Amino acid sequence: MFDVYKLTDEHQEIRAAVRSIVEDKITPAAAEVDAEARYPQEAHDALLATDFFAPHVAEEYGGVGADALATCIVIEEVARGCMSSSLIPAVNKLGSMPVILGGGEEIKQKYLSQLAQGHGFSYGLSEREAGSDTASMKTRAKRDGDDWVLNGVKTWITNAGVSDFYTVMAVTDPDGARGRNISAFVVEKDDEGFTFGEKERKLGIKGSPTRELFFEDCRIPGDRIIGTEGEGLKIALRTLDHTRVTIAAQALGVAQGALDYAIDYVKDRKQFGKSVSDFQAVQFMVADMGMKLEAARQLTYAAAAKSERDDDDLGFFGAAAKAFASDVAMEITTDAVQLLGGAGYVVDHPVERMMRDAKITQIYEGTNQIQRLVMGRKLLG
Repeated sequence: MFDVYKLTDEHQEIRAAVRSIVEDKITPAAAEVDAEARYPQEAHDALLATDFFAPHVAEEYGGVGADALATCIVIEEVARGCMSSSLIPAVNKLGSMPVILGGGEEIKQKYLSQLAQGHGFSYGLSEREAGSDTASMKTRAKRDGDDWVLNGVKTWITNAGVSDFYTVMAVTDPDGARGRNISAFVVEKDDEGFTFGEKERKLGIKGSPTRELFFEDCRIPGDRIIGTEGEGLKIALRTLDHTRVTIAAQALGVAQGALDYAIDYVKDRKQFGKSVSDFQAVQFMVADMGMKLEAARQLTYAAAAKSERDDDDLGFFGAAAKAFASDVAMEITTDAVQLLGGAGYVVDHPVERMMRDAKITQIYEGTNQIQRLVMGRKLLG
């Protein structure tokens, strides 16, 4: 069940390159991005200039064709410096994955090539009354000649208002079988009848705008449907099997950033005439943090390899990696705050931001309770 992955020299080179970019261009602005709740444009520009904006896009569409593990490494390293910024490559993969999995060549060529050039891609699945229960969505798409007309609201949409393209799921057959009556569409930012709600005020990832999408008689051409009518939810769930691994990668990054900072702090701080790192209680905490982080990394990388191969057991491994890594990240970032003591609770140090940012990894792309349902059903057949 557990296949070995291999980190190649190219993977290591990608890590080194992204880490350098993050340390130079992204981490220095992370506190300001959080405090001002502004989009990290400097991260956007730096990632685009170095082909890490949407590294998963295949070379035939103008991308660099990074494999799933390489893409996870990019996201992990960006999250190590700034979680909000890591949502740029992560959401670009999430938004475009339905096109990759279910789209024909024409729609792939049109949108993936633009994504590689810097036109962001978001994902519109959730609604306020259709979060975990996605099949109960109310957004409708109705045929009108050769076009489709969309009406409804999508909620909790990451990078909404910044992205140029949106994969949107909508009911196309209200009387059809539940779950098999939903279709997927690409909506463009400037489509008439498509607008955005106000930015949500959030606990963390404040630099990544989260807004509602409003569709009021939003007319789109018929060639914007992804795949065939009625396949939308199937495509959406397949997408999440792949992209939950990227959430695990985010969790690894923010946890690693918090651990690195906490280690530097306890080695430098003196109490009772010696370094705090000399105390056994501190050493035990750090040991547990490092052990759990490495276990999460191994599971995440194995899941990434399965995503690249599209293995039959990806559903289990994607859910397991997301749930385990995000739980570990929440624990490690909280312990990092504890290791800094009072200093960890103030914004002068980044660990309080990392703790706030880590929380969302336990919630989005399916809460960890839903991940456990997915795993249990996979195991029980």
